[in-house]
Amino acid sequence: MQPSADPSLWWQTDILYHIYPRSFMDASGDGVGDLPGITRRLEYLARTLGVGAVWISPFYPSPMADFGYDISDYCNVHPLFGALGDFDALIAEAGRLGLRVLVDFVPNHTSIQHPWFAEARRSRDDPRRHWYVWAAPAPGGGPPNNWISAFGGPAWTLDPATGQYYLHSYLAEQPDLNWRCPGVEAAMLDVLRFWLGRGVAGFRIDAAHRILKDPLLRDNPPNPNPPLGVWRQGWLQLYEDYDAQLHLHDMRHPDVHGVYGRIRRLLDAYDPVNPRIAVGEVAPAPWAEWMAYYGPAGDGFHLPLNFELIKAPWRADVLRDLVASYEAALPPGAWPNYVLGNHDTARVASRLGPAQARVAAMLLLTLRGTPTLYYGEELGMPDIAVPPGRHQDPFGQRYPEKSRDRCRAPMPWADGPGRGFTTAAEPWLPLPAHTPSVEAQRADPASMLTLYRRLIALRQGSAALRTGRYAALPETPAQVYAYRRTAGSEEVIVALNFSDQPQSLRLPEAARVLLSTHPEREAAPGAGPLALRPNEGAVLRIG
Repeated sequence: MQPSADPSLWWQTDILYHIYPRSFMDASGDGVGDLPGITRRLEYLARTLGVGAVWISPFYPSPMADFGYDISDYCNVHPLFGALGDFDALIAEAGRLGLRVLVDFVPNHTSIQHPWFAEARRSRDDPRRHWYVWAAPAPGGGPPNNWISAFGGPAWTLDPATGQYYLHSYLAEQPDLNWRCPGVEAAMLDVLRFWLGRGVAGFRIDAAHRILKDPLLRDNPPNPNPPLGVWRQGWLQLYEDYDAQLHLHDMRHPDVHGVYGRIRRLLDAYDPVNPRIAVGEVAPAPWAEWMAYYGPAGDGFHLPLNFELIKAPWRADVLRDLVASYEAALPPGAWPNYVLGNHDTARVASRLGPAQARVAAMLLLTLRGTPTLYYGEELGMPDIAVPPGRHQDPFGQRYPEKSRDRCRAPMPWADGPGRGFTTAAEPWLPLPAHTPSVEAQRADPASMLTLYRRLIALRQGSAALRTGRYAALPETPAQVYAYRRTAGSEEVIVALNFSDQPQSLRLPEAARVLLSTHPEREAAPGAGPLALRPNEGAVLRIG
């Protein structure tokens, strides 16, 4: 049975907006977004768009080998983004506007330049040696086992001074912490307390499935069926050597759930009246394994991020089955969520095209559960073309065809030079030349921004859409996905046409169109079949 949301739990009813700080707003004029820039634009998020919470990607001190996901100080701000005082000002302004702020917590690894690692590599006897994962060479020499980095190549680098290898699940500049060491856990829980003390509403936990590995460091077995689906295709494709293994021993060790249970207890105890939350980045896995991240008694993550809409083939039947399997697998009391895009994947408009991007917006904001919205998607931003020599992503510098810079373009706030993002002559990445600005789209009743604003207002004003039950409609055309949302006496039907052809949908009752992705459709009562236009989504009220 589907549980109803508790309206008092903000993380079940609010919309989470993901900000990539380099690209949101540059207040300093150096071409790179920063914390004061975010603060300046919070009113847009709260008043114009209508979201209730923001998640900010890393802004901590870092040598930027992986754009801030290699942290050298967990309890400070990189000068590029401002100072701790700027963060405090951001929290204060967010509070004034009724916005909650989540920050990234990166527990799997530090920067190679973190003082902890500098101490750990001094000698095998250093007190911090066991804060990281070290191992002797294999008997014949070479890495201790066959584990592969997510960025390609061995997941081990030899430290010549001590004659041992250290583990890095990502870049060699990102050594993995050893969460089996009590000192590591104690220090990292103190990091959480530091940011809780500065007023954050919770944490998005990076690479949550990786923090504990097989303590015996056993080899991964070969993968008899390397994935060939959307998740591994295109410019985000991982390496053949990575996909050639089944990653049984270098991630998803069952012991991770004990760690996240302790993190959950810390968050629950911090302020029971105003809950702080844990949102986990968990790689796709079979549902039974993935659902374990909610915790054995609902004492794990509040929301393990669900990326299935990103990787699934964009077809009505596939998505209907996906949602059905997800809903059926949810543990008792667990609350669903959906993600359509983020800082590592191609933008929705580039994956699906502009017409279906509008349908995708309606899907995201009307399914049961908490939606996460990546900055710029409300403008219909596509991926940008990055000229040779302009790639900033270290991954993209080595493999331009796989660069993540494409989905990280600066936000176009206005027209003219700098597009309202910066006064610098050249921003850190090229501006999205053909995306209409926030300023232009606010005045356009047919714009993508207007559609998002209307969808968010409709969702937040409807108990059925915000907290109600979900049920797919039976006997729909093959290229239509339709479902009912119900709360008390309020009933809403969402009908989505995934094709470029008209479709006719038989409705169970008389219904009135509340909102269409085609802005020229009148909100009028109707009886009989619903005539969906090509690439149209519609929200209808029953009765």
